[in-house]
Amino acid sequence: MTSKERVKAAIERRPVDRLPIFMWFHPETTAILAETLEIPASEVGVAMGNDVCQKWVGNNFAMEGIVHENEGDTHTDYWGIKWGRYGGFNQIMHYPLEGKGEKEIAEYRFPYDRIDDLLRNMDELEPFRQEYFIGCDVSPCIFEFLCRLFGMNDAMLHMAIQEPGFLDFVHRAVDFNVRLAETACERYALDWLWTGDDVGGQQGMMLDPAMWREVLKPQLKRIFDVGKKRGLPVAYHSCGGIRPIIGDLIEIGLDVLNPIQCDCPGMDALELKKEFGRELTFMGGVDTIGLLPNGTADEVRKATRRLIDGMTGDGGGYILAASHTVPPETPLENIFAMYHEAGLTREMIFDAAADIRKKYR
Repeated sequence: MTSKERVKAAIERRPVDRLPIFMWFHPETTAILAETLEIPASEVGVAMGNDVCQKWVGNNFAMEGIVHENEGDTHTDYWGIKWGRYGGFNQIMHYPLEGKGEKEIAEYRFPYDRIDDLLRNMDELEPFRQEYFIGCDVSPCIFEFLCRLFGMNDAMLHMAIQEPGFLDFVHRAVDFNVRLAETACERYALDWLWTGDDVGGQQGMMLDPAMWREVLKPQLKRIFDVGKKRGLPVAYHSCGGIRPIIGDLIEIGLDVLNPIQCDCPGMDALELKKEFGRELTFMGGVDTIGLLPNGTADEVRKATRRLIDGMTGDGGGYILAASHTVPPETPLENIFAMYHEAGLTREMIFDAAADIRKKYR
């Protein structure tokens, strides 16, 4: 099967030749794997069997797609958010609407003139379109987007007070992300529309579920509808304990949920599969806090096998992924043990790396 066929079959609960994979690695983990496999860092995902090729086209490109070489290097994105590299990641240094009044919020303009520039990221996927499952990531969609513009404290305060001007701003913010998603769907042959917002923390939701339902749910549906109207599966990413709103996400059209942060309350993958498995495909659930960095290879094999068996008991509906990016302290033996249970052996990975090296001779 091609990667495209494999992912589609898993979502549709049809037989696959092996479990589909979409694994995310910490940048330092990517560097370690690149050195081990003797390939460029940009090729690690291919060598490690990723079946999905995807690009950020929204504000997550500004956070993760722009990579600075040096600690302390900065850039200001199209939304006026200033980022700086600290601790290996881009962190926000300036929120353009933090502390601003009603007039300045009303006058804020979204970067419609930069949509073409943002969507050019998708052009890099052209060589992969026939073989791989192609995704377009328009996240963050609402909550995390607002937090990046206002700062979390101001964003939460505005949502609690619900001034008409702020609610109008929320609608305008989603207008932009809807336009971005619509244009992406019109220009590119996509296999799913990827959305998301981190609305969960380690102990549960970061905002009251009732507030999420009142302010954010109807707006998120507008973005989901862009994919649904075109017959595309809609995927949604949120870290943390989001169990209270999973039913709501299904109600507004969700097809694929990621990353199943299994160490959070209510987020046990097998329990979620029992409750929501008929409606959802799950992607994730391999523990990156305890199991992968700290377990033995045998423990990783057993836990991964239990997860896979439980998540595919109905014939599919599961894509192997970790509960977050695989951290750099993870022993290589544990990474290979996890992959082995998915049907991708160490030998197969090294063979794929050898084929990649031939391209660079």
